[in-house]
Amino acid sequence: MKRSLSALVLIALMPSWVVAQERIKFPVGVSSKVLGYGHLWAAWRLKYFEREGLDVDVVLMRGTAPAVQTMIAGSIFAGLVANDGPIAAVEQGMDIAMVASSSKLTHMLIGGKNYKTWEDLRGSTIGSSTLTSGTAFVLRRALKVKGLEYPRDYKLLNVGGTTSAFAAMSAGQIAAAMLAVPNAFQAQDAGLNLIGRVADIFPNYLLSAYSVRRSWAEKNRPIVVRFLKAVVRAKKWFEQDKKGATEFLAKEFQLTPSLAERGLDYYLTHQAWHPDLEIEMDGLRTVVDIYAEQTGMKGPIPSPEKYVDQSYLRQALKELGLR
Repeated sequence: MKRSLSALVLIALMPSWVVAQERIKFPVGVSSKVLGYGHLWAAWRLKYFEREGLDVDVVLMRGTAPAVQTMIAGSIFAGLVANDGPIAAVEQGMDIAMVASSSKLTHMLIGGKNYKTWEDLRGSTIGSSTLTSGTAFVLRRALKVKGLEYPRDYKLLNVGGTTSAFAAMSAGQIAAAMLAVPNAFQAQDAGLNLIGRVADIFPNYLLSAYSVRRSWAEKNRPIVVRFLKAVVRAKKWFEQDKKGATEFLAKEFQLTPSLAERGLDYYLTHQAWHPDLEIEMDGLRTVVDIYAEQTGMKGPIPSPEKYVDQSYLRQALKELGLR
């Protein structure tokens, strides 16, 4: 009895982090809350991170640039952002590396009720969530492929994210906007027009990835590996329990069950998420090429390997028995 009482007293006197098995703080920044980033939200909400001994706090940022800046400052340990952000940071001399992929491009160009074809957009105003990075670069390149040059043939207006773009189209303020799955389905259900699937023009475009500071990650390799193990496990759960995953996505992203199911089915069927979240160099090369063109990068276009370190993911997959 005395021994048991002594043990209880000892536990009571222990710091809380010892009792909690020393869960390690791991703040993560994310540029937006979209279904394509669903594996991060699932890993957080469903306690996959806790099982890896991590105390993760997901911080929703206002876009890619703030998330990258916060990561460089050391306030977050990892960022899930559009890939032009880390590329720009590296080109400015920052020690950022992409360590695992998130999603390929799923966006579709949706037109208002009077806009049904690419040619209909000539002379119009098109909405974008940003004018100088990310999906804006892809939008301009896609329109160029279809014979429309910026700013000669159309104007761009920063209208914000999907909800704002939807409202602006419905009010006739803009002719069209790029919307990701499943919001592109929602817009079509509401009577707006599918002008084209941007993913058909750039089928391998790797839109987003998890990034870290190289110098920090090298000193904290086991922690980064544990973080990636949790994310991969959450992604695998989407494949193994589609019913449960659909329910989770509907609740977390405030979607109807039908829309969540259509979105999940699209991502899995089209492999918009790599099965093991590996970074495919062909997809990243497209990002680098478009970034170089849109920013007027001087000299030879860098190899995509310049921006990547997948050694952490390979180790995570090995420990999970997937390699």
